[in-house]
Amino acid sequence: MARPKSQLHDLKRDEILDVAAQCFAERSYAAASMNDIAAACGTSKARLYHYYEGKEAILFDLLDRYTQRLLALIGQTEATAQRRDLDDRAALHELVRGFLEEYETSATRHVALLHDTKFLGEAQRQLIMDRQRDVVAAFTRFLRRAYPERFDARNQTALTMMVFGMINWTFTWLRPGGPLSYADFAEQVVQVLDHGMNGAMPGSTMRN
Repeated sequence: MARPKSQLHDLKRDEILDVAAQCFAERSYAAASMNDIAAACGTSKARLYHYYEGKEAILFDLLDRYTQRLLALIGQTEATAQRRDLDDRAALHELVRGFLEEYETSATRHVALLHDTKFLGEAQRQLIMDRQRDVVAAFTRFLRRAYPERFDARNQTALTMMVFGMINWTFTWLRPGGPLSYADFAEQVVQVLDHGMNGAMPGSTMRN
């Protein structure tokens, strides 16, 4: 008689991380337990421990993969800009579009990155924070190249954080399937960057 498949036989780590990120977003990392994650996965805590030694290991894998994904997006944008011979402003616009496209499907992972990195051990926390700094530095480079006349040593941090202020908190209000799509919002951000609020026309989907 064939042995029945384990409940986690076809469950991949990405699926566990999806479920865990949802649990952390709904309950908070501190309140969510391995039991909660296992139940949401439809399996037992013992089976879950086959994949991860504990909740912190899940959080680290979640943030490790997510921050690598964000850095990969930057590399992909640079390659696309070179391949398509985009000017510096068009390259920045593609970066904004790429990040918002990622945010649309990674809202719970983004919540964990913003709120739960502090729960990691020192070495793991430092790794994730270093990657976050690399993302910020990359946006600064793109912005400086796109708008050199606006940048100097005094204001580059403020201008970079202004852009992140527009896109990083979309998970709190912008809903997939809502009246404004992530793609349309990306175009609004692009218009604000290039033309200010006077250029952010309702419903605009202009692309370079």
